[in-house]
Amino acid sequence: MFTSTGSSGLYKAPLSKGLLLVPSALSLLLALLLPHCQRFFVYDLQAVKDDFQIWRLLCGRIICLDLKDTFCSSLLIYNFRIFERRYGSRKFASFLLGSWVLSALVDFILVEAVWYFFGIAAAGNLPSGFLAPVFALFVPFYCSIPRIQVAQILGPLSITNKTLIYILGLQLFTSGSYIWIVAISGLASGICYNSKLFRLHQVLCIPIWMANFFSWTLEPIFSSPEPTAEARIGMGATVDIQRQQRMELLDRQLMLSQFAQVRRQRQQGGMINWNRLFPPLRQRRNINYQDGRRSEQQASPPLEVSEEQVISSTGTSPQPGFQPGSSFAEQHLKEIKHINTELLMMVNLLLVTVIDNWAFIGCWGSHKFEEGMI
Repeated sequence: MFTSTGSSGLYKAPLSKGLLLVPSALSLLLALLLPHCQRFFVYDLQAVKDDFQIWRLLCGRIICLDLKDTFCSSLLIYNFRIFERRYGSRKFASFLLGSWVLSALVDFILVEAVWYFFGIAAAGNLPSGFLAPVFALFVPFYCSIPRIQVAQILGPLSITNKTLIYILGLQLFTSGSYIWIVAISGLASGICYNSKLFRLHQVLCIPIWMANFFSWTLEPIFSSPEPTAEARIGMGATVDIQRQQRMELLDRQLMLSQFAQVRRQRQQGGMINWNRLFPPLRQRRNINYQDGRRSEQQASPPLEVSEEQVISSTGTSPQPGFQPGSSFAEQHLKEIKHINTELLMMVNLLLVTVIDNWAFIGCWGSHKFEEGMI
């Protein structure tokens, strides 16, 4: 996806990896090999209310029966793995548990409200799966992940590093008739848990002994090795330092890509010169001014000046290769502009590299100083 999710892979995200593998595998198994068992995983609140089938609140809210919902929710969980790296597996699991429990209560309230005000029976048509906690994760994603502009289209509209994730959420939101009920309940539970309303984060949380037990038993199974193909960056002590280091890395990658693009265009001679097709406004004014001067010169015939008069007035003979209007001089000006562009990009790259190295040395020194103090 976009770069807001940190490094690629599932390093330091064992819970996210488990949520990606286990429910997706069970969903594929039920859809392809065991379709007769899907009735046990239907999220039917009417059966819970009338027949007291409480087990449906557990089975019907874990595994998706629709493969489209499985695919979209898996992509969103993969992008939201940054919260497990930031909060830790225990706090991330507590957030998922709290939003999962609260959304079940909100589902009952919304279903009854829809039946009371609109006469629509939506209790037996709710989608199954681990969807409400996925929608709840949009709350910390909106509040804590910085917005970085990638491109700008149609004036005020811009594409950011969060646009694709919002599009995936919209696709999941429109995948069913009554999935909007689950989405609203997930967002409401995420807001309540993230704002620490009624101290829900202290009540609905994973106990320490349970977190240690799963860390000892399941974490070695779902843990992933550290990615070696990526460039190492310093791990700052705070979230702001980590964000600044990530932004500096992105700036350096963008500068390298621009430098490679300029060199490629120079080697290929420029496949499409957009400035030649659509010149800037200042260049257009200069062209218009030059056209006006040329028309004036064409209107008045130039005076013939001999070379002896030029030598007698200036004392030097004119050089034929460096005349201001010659093609030789224009070619040299283009070469000088290309060299200046490359020099500026190399200087900026050098500055970013130096700043990044000094930031890493400062973070390493402060870490060693804290270890010495301890």
